[in-house]
Amino acid sequence: MRRFLFSDPDFQSAFKAFLDERRGSPADVDAAVAVVLEAVRTQGIEALLDYGRRFDKVDLTAETIRVTAEEIEAGAAETPADVREAIAFAAARIRAYHSRQRPADQAWTDEAGVELGWRWTPLEAVGVYVPGGRAAYPSTVLMNAVPAQVAGVDRIAMVTPPGKLQPAVLAAAKEAGVTEIWRVGGAQAVAALAYGAGPIQPVDKIVGPGNAYVTAAKRRLYGVVGIDALAGPSEIVVVADNKNNPDWIAADLLSQAEHDPAAQSILITDDEAFAAAVEQAIAERLKTLATGEDAAASWRDHGAVIIAPLDESPVLVDAIAPEHVEFALDNPERLSDRVRHAGAIFLGRVTPEAIGDYVAGSNHVLPTSRAARFQSGLSIYDFIKRTSIVKCDPASFAVLGPHTVALAKAEGLPAHALSASVRLPTGD
Repeated sequence: MRRFLFSDPDFQSAFKAFLDERRGSPADVDAAVAVVLEAVRTQGIEALLDYGRRFDKVDLTAETIRVTAEEIEAGAAETPADVREAIAFAAARIRAYHSRQRPADQAWTDEAGVELGWRWTPLEAVGVYVPGGRAAYPSTVLMNAVPAQVAGVDRIAMVTPPGKLQPAVLAAAKEAGVTEIWRVGGAQAVAALAYGAGPIQPVDKIVGPGNAYVTAAKRRLYGVVGIDALAGPSEIVVVADNKNNPDWIAADLLSQAEHDPAAQSILITDDEAFAAAVEQAIAERLKTLATGEDAAASWRDHGAVIIAPLDESPVLVDAIAPEHVEFALDNPERLSDRVRHAGAIFLGRVTPEAIGDYVAGSNHVLPTSRAARFQSGLSIYDFIKRTSIVKCDPASFAVLGPHTVALAKAEGLPAHALSASVRLPTGD
């Protein structure tokens, strides 16, 4: 863990060096991923099944690779009642939040008499990647699939590594309107969604988190399909004064640190004694936290405490451009309204980031690695597209046509000019 003093003459250079550090840079997997993608593209289901035998030690067929409706129902029924209730509660709130994002079609006639507008239409098919093992989270399913459902996507195909599927994940898939689930993970799953493989039909866009191989596959396949983003390790910045309970702030910082040794948690406070109390609370919590090994590595290698006037916090937050930022303060909007670059902002002393991970309704799929400077979190806009509409009548075309001809000729495109000029009263 690093400690920075804003008053230190070397603060700016030290802070910049800290921001420039790379976290969790994996070994170069691109070459291996390229081989997998090409095999699935050319060999289809046979390559997919072969990789399942080699990597996942499962012997599936084209008939058994799909999770059956009976398995989904059984998994949902096996999920404890309180978890099922929480899944339904979260899904309803995510659905309500994202429903408000739905944009309106527009149509108007301008001063030249041209009818203009646009309309929004949903994607036809979306693939959702859900990691397996410890990272098989029902919240991942909800946050990726519910917005697609709200957008009106016809087909939501989920892929997840083979093995015992967690009942809560199946319950979430049922709640979120997932239409099919396939037992395949890794780069080969991304390839199957992009190209199609046997019974798995191709999709238009792939969303959802994954390991370095999944991320590399998404990067390579962008253009064949759309993707949501290239996710990096989790991040949180907490801006807090000494009126907070140090243990609460420690828990907030650990909530991201426990995800991954490469995750990053940063405290910004104006009180050194409070910072020390938070550090002590973290040390105590790490002794008993089930995810303490990862959390301790994250805090040790990538954590930071910045002692600075709170009025400086918006500038610091913008420089970090974090996935999540909490303003655990009275009147937090005074500072948060000045922030331009953050995936999600949590306001007040009783709004921990964990609420946003599950049940606030806002999406927890957020930009990382400073991508909040230019990117937003997952939303309904990821599952719809806008089409422009233009209609001229003879009178309005007579206004637009000559200018079209002039510009086309200036660009050396005679067929463009001809396409307009033949429709003019004095046309060729």
